[in-house]
Amino acid sequence: MKKKVLVIDDERSIRLLLENYLKKDYQVVTKENGLEGLNWLQEGNMPDIIIVDIQMPTLDGIAVVKNIRASGFFKKIPIIMLTGIESSSEKIKCLKLGANDYLVKPFNPEELSLRIELLLNK
Repeated sequence: MKKKVLVIDDERSIRLLLENYLKKDYQVVTKENGLEGLNWLQEGNMPDIIIVDIQMPTLDGIAVVKNIRASGFFKKIPIIMLTGIESSSEKIKCLKLGANDYLVKPFNPEELSLRIELLLNK
């Protein structure tokens, strides 16, 4: 059975790109913002890994990471931050909060796929 990837990003083009690129190896679920993503998790869904943007309306990626890491049920799920913010301090903040990886947009889908594979095989 394919592993499940949850993609949370407000940019439709990014969601489509990731879905199309990752669907050959993974079951991909996409959500438009952090609130949708967390609601999906709270409905009892369990992804193997989460890819989340930082800057989103409704609930941003930082809040998503905080919520997931505070949850007893979801806290072990690996999280990759995918963002347009190319800042060392932002990267450090995300990693300290519990993100496992940080990738800056624009990104190479092949690199992201490799990072997903590495995190899932840890």
